[in-house]
Amino acid sequence: MSFFRLNEYKVMIFRLFLAYLFYFISRVLFVIYNFSVLDIDSFSEFFSLCYHGLIFDTTAIFYLNSLFVLLSMFPLWINTKTYYQRLLFYVYFFFNLIGYATNFIDLGYYKFIYNRTTISEWAVVKNEHNILQMFLRFAVSYWHILVLFFALSFFWIYLYKKIKFKSSPYKKHIAFYFSSSIISLLVMMTFMVAGIRGGDLKKSTRPINLVDANRYVKKIQHADVILNTPFAIIRTFGKNNFKKLNYSISKQEINTLVQPIKFYKPKSDSKPNIVLFITESYGREYIGAFNKYKNIPDYESFTPFLDSLANHSLVFPNAFANGRKSIHGMSSVLAGIPSFTDAYTSSPYAKQAVESLVSTLNSMGYDTSFFHGAPNGSMGFLGFSNILEFDHYYGKAEFNDDTQFDGSWGIWDEPFFQFMKTTLDEKESPFLATIFTVSSHEPYVIPKEYEGKFPEGYVPMHKCVGYTDFAFQQFFEAAKKEPWFENTIFVITADHCNQVHYDEYRKDINRYAVPIMFYDPKGKYVGENMDLAQQMDIYPTILQMTGYDKPFRSWGRSLIDETQQTEPFVMNHDGVFYRYTKGNYICIFDGEKAIGFYDTNDLSLSQNLIANKNEEMILLEKSCKAFIQDYFETIIDKKLK
Repeated sequence: MSFFRLNEYKVMIFRLFLAYLFYFISRVLFVIYNFSVLDIDSFSEFFSLCYHGLIFDTTAIFYLNSLFVLLSMFPLWINTKTYYQRLLFYVYFFFNLIGYATNFIDLGYYKFIYNRTTISEWAVVKNEHNILQMFLRFAVSYWHILVLFFALSFFWIYLYKKIKFKSSPYKKHIAFYFSSSIISLLVMMTFMVAGIRGGDLKKSTRPINLVDANRYVKKIQHADVILNTPFAIIRTFGKNNFKKLNYSISKQEINTLVQPIKFYKPKSDSKPNIVLFITESYGREYIGAFNKYKNIPDYESFTPFLDSLANHSLVFPNAFANGRKSIHGMSSVLAGIPSFTDAYTSSPYAKQAVESLVSTLNSMGYDTSFFHGAPNGSMGFLGFSNILEFDHYYGKAEFNDDTQFDGSWGIWDEPFFQFMKTTLDEKESPFLATIFTVSSHEPYVIPKEYEGKFPEGYVPMHKCVGYTDFAFQQFFEAAKKEPWFENTIFVITADHCNQVHYDEYRKDINRYAVPIMFYDPKGKYVGENMDLAQQMDIYPTILQMTGYDKPFRSWGRSLIDETQQTEPFVMNHDGVFYRYTKGNYICIFDGEKAIGFYDTNDLSLSQNLIANKNEEMILLEKSCKAFIQDYFETIIDKKLK
């Protein structure tokens, strides 16, 4: 029966089985590296997740091995020849190892973004001019991951070569050889198409996507164990997630539920300067002033200066980011535009005119500047700052002293803060200065002259937090000597979170917990406000503080509006699901319907209350739909200004 090619098919199936085996190994490694944030309680729970992960592994493996299977099964007479098998070897490992390598990215990267890497991550690096340098640095920092990848790859190749078969000439039964081969190929292709779609060939169902992993979990983060990174990249490749979504919410209802046009009674007759700090990766966890009432056992702060400044500031201990990445933070803070699956700034609609904090203050006669110590153009900040119409951009080139370069991201925070201060000394009031800091970030290093000065803490990030806090202190001590200081409101927030130590901040919702703080040397804004707050509230808040007296477009709300025109809420996205928090509940929305409601105190999202859906939940889901509908319609119709 050699003419039926059974031996060839067995070898091919064994080679496909190897892919499943090594995907399982990479899933084990993913859990080991990210165990502290995945909250898996038992081996049985882990193996249950692995079982459901087979569906998603099948999709990725069949995508990557389509050409290999076709070349293996197509009746070419020479399939078993040594040179042909060598060709199959290269085809097999070219696609499989590229796909497999992406799984290893998330061994180290997952803790930063809390979702599997997708094609949208390209937006993070595409504007960098030192991609090769960044790769080499990450390779050094995460050498153990690189070693694991190469070790497992060589082991995979070893097992592949262990199974061999002899060349089988097909000089007889030619008709049967071709007919059986074509039938077998068609059967296999049908099976593979079904596998790629998620096990279903019905026209009425769509191929599985990232959201489908959540069908099998009770804890949202467990979906990332079920998924694999090749699947996440393949399923998001070439996708435009900026599409109008019609939930049949009327314009009148949007005006009521979302209130996209705001108007506030001015809080100032003068025009105070604004200095806005978007602090890299500076999660709320690190700052003691924001954790006084969290009852975190053995809590330790790493920001003595910011803690002291907070005593004279207006702080929001329940503030959250609207996105997961730096560029998400920039658009959320400065323009009130959150990002969901993809960054707004990477969308086809990012080049339109935008009404923002910058444009409105420009109209009031403010001089507007953006400071970022990285190489000019890094992170896409230069391009987006131009869209926002900043008058000036100050980067690494303008700083013009590479001796202060940290070797990775940009100029150290302390000297760059001082550079901003001396630049502002030369400006006439009123001015807006926004700085995006760089030092509190991986690879978690500080200037050599300060080694040992700041507490090492419990994670590498802590000493960097201490250094940036010191940079703040040095800036304020120098700035308070200048005449412009007293008439300036200082705003401190972060783009997103970073390394976590305390269990409180491992909770799902707290992965977006950032500080929001307003400091006015005149003491006008002081106290603690426990209401929900978010990055996109900063823009309307500053407008009210500066006396802006016209209607303006904003999805956020003023945090100092005593009339409470808009109920406090938070909107963000974890890469798969929308999260809309307001009142007593957190709504988890999959783009079509709510799949969960949780008490606002249930930050771990442990108890889904959807079975007891009430009127408040129904209205919350409708408000979420209204926000999303208005968001995409406004952006796509280019009505941001």
